[in-house]
Amino acid sequence: MRTATFLSRLLARDFVRYDGVRPIQIYLLRLVFTLTFVFVGTSSWSTIAGHTGEWKPLNAVAFSVWAAYSTLSVLGIFKPLRMLPLIAFQIFYKAIWLCIVAYPLWRNGTLIGSDVEQMTKTFLWIWLPIIAMPWKYFFTRFFSTNTLHQPETA
Repeated sequence: MRTATFLSRLLARDFVRYDGVRPIQIYLLRLVFTLTFVFVGTSSWSTIAGHTGEWKPLNAVAFSVWAAYSTLSVLGIFKPLRMLPLIAFQIFYKAIWLCIVAYPLWRNGTLIGSDVEQMTKTFLWIWLPIIAMPWKYFFTRFFSTNTLHQPETA
């Protein structure tokens, strides 16, 4: 009976603490923010700190963006609903990259063994933030013209 109660609370919308978002989504968002902070942060900041010489401008932009959004992910661990635009950014840039870089290589049979194979494997984890994202809440909160929204507490 305790398991059923736990699962029902985990899957039920929580209007008191999370503005109607399910607790499971809050926990998944916190997981995504934590993984982003740890893995993207470690990779980007160690690359920045260990770099010598001049940067290629596009590489510098990429590592700067990854370092910035991985650092901002710390805020998402504590306030996941307020940092949803960061999750949206992560989903959209990875989806675009997979469509314009990885998919053509895969379609031509040249992805395996290419320079982008490892990044493709990493970006295919895009399903986790897609599942974690409370889409209805996101679009209502950030794109609705209704000004009657109450601020969330998560």
